[in-house]
Amino acid sequence: MGTVLEGWKNLQAISISSVRDTLSGKYHSRDFIHARMEYLRSRVVLVGLLFALLTPLWTLMDWLVLPGWPTHLMAVRVLSLGGLTACVWLAFNGHQRITRIYVLSGLVFILPASFYAYMLLTLSGAGHYVVLGYGFIPFLLVATLSIFPFTLLESALVGGALIALQILASVSSGTWMTAKGLQDLWLLSALLAVALTANYFHLGLLLRLYRQATHDTLTGLLNRGAVSRQLGQGPVQEKLHVLMVDLDHFKQINDTHGHSVGDDVLTRTASLFKAHLGPHDLAARYGGEEFVLILAGRSDEQALRFADWLLRQVQEQTFYNHDRESFQITASMGLAVCQPGQVIEEALVQADQRLYDAKRAGRNQVVTKD
Repeated sequence: MGTVLEGWKNLQAISISSVRDTLSGKYHSRDFIHARMEYLRSRVVLVGLLFALLTPLWTLMDWLVLPGWPTHLMAVRVLSLGGLTACVWLAFNGHQRITRIYVLSGLVFILPASFYAYMLLTLSGAGHYVVLGYGFIPFLLVATLSIFPFTLLESALVGGALIALQILASVSSGTWMTAKGLQDLWLLSALLAVALTANYFHLGLLLRLYRQATHDTLTGLLNRGAVSRQLGQGPVQEKLHVLMVDLDHFKQINDTHGHSVGDDVLTRTASLFKAHLGPHDLAARYGGEEFVLILAGRSDEQALRFADWLLRQVQEQTFYNHDRESFQITASMGLAVCQPGQVIEEALVQADQRLYDAKRAGRNQVVTKD
C-alpha cells in the first residue's frame, strides 16, 4: 500500500511540475530557453515563408473579385509581404538571438491577422466577400499555433486575440449572435483548445528530451556537457567560483554495501547540493562520484566559507546499508576562481588539480591554492 501511495505522490508531483513548466517560461533554465528559441526560429522561417508565398495568390484573388480594387489595399499588401519577408530573413540569421526570435514568432501571427482586420474595418461595402474570402485566417492561425512550442500563456494570449478578430468578422458580416456566427466562434474556440493541448504536449516533450540529454538520470543534476553549453566556450562575463567535489572512498562503499546503497549516497548528496545553491549557481555530476558546483555572485571569502560549510554538511549525513547499519561519508574539494574575461575550462582544470591535492593531503578538506 505504501508503495502505491508513494507512486501516486510521485505522479502528482510530476504532473504539477509538467503543468508549471508548460504554463510559462518562468522556471525554464537559460540553456533550455536557448534550445526552445531554436525551435521557434525554424518555425518562424517555415511559416513566414509559407504566408509570404501565399500573399501574391491572395492579391490576385482580390483583384479578380473585389469591385474597383482599391489601391490602398495593394499598399497594405506590399507592407504585409515585406514584413513577412523581413521576418523570414531576420529569423534565418537570428541564431541565439532570443529577444529577436520571440518578437518574430509573434509577428508571423500579427501580420496576417492585422491585414484581415484592416480589410474588415475599411472595406465596408465588401464585408461579405472579405469574410467569405478570408474568414479562414483566424482558423488557420489557431491551427498554426499547434506547431509552435509556445507556453500555454503565450498561446492563450494569441488565441484570445484571434477570437476577438473572429467576433469582429461576425459583426462585419452581420452574423454576430446568429446560429452561423455562434457556430464559427464555437469552432474557433474548440480549435484553440486543441492547439493549447498540442502546445502542452509539444513543450512537455521538448522539456523531457532536453532533460534526458542534459541531466544525469540518477541524481537529476546537469551532466558534464550541459555545464559546458550553459557557460559557453568563450570568456565569462562575471566572476565565478568553481568547486570540484569528490566523495572519498566511494568505490569501497559500493564494494562493501552494494551499488544500490552507493546510488542512494549519490542521490542524497546531489539533493544536498541542489537544496543549498543560489538561483544563479549550477551543479553537475561530473563523473562517477565527482561533482562540480559553479558559484556566482560570491566573494572569495564567501565561496570558501560556503565550501567549508558544505564539507561539514556532507559529513553530517547518515546513510544505512541493507542491514540497517549506519555509516557516514566525507568529501574532498578543490576551489578555483574564474575572473571576468577568463575561460571557464581553465578554472575547471585548476579546481580539479586542487581536488586531487586535497585527496593526496589526507582527504576530507578543501584546497584553495596550488
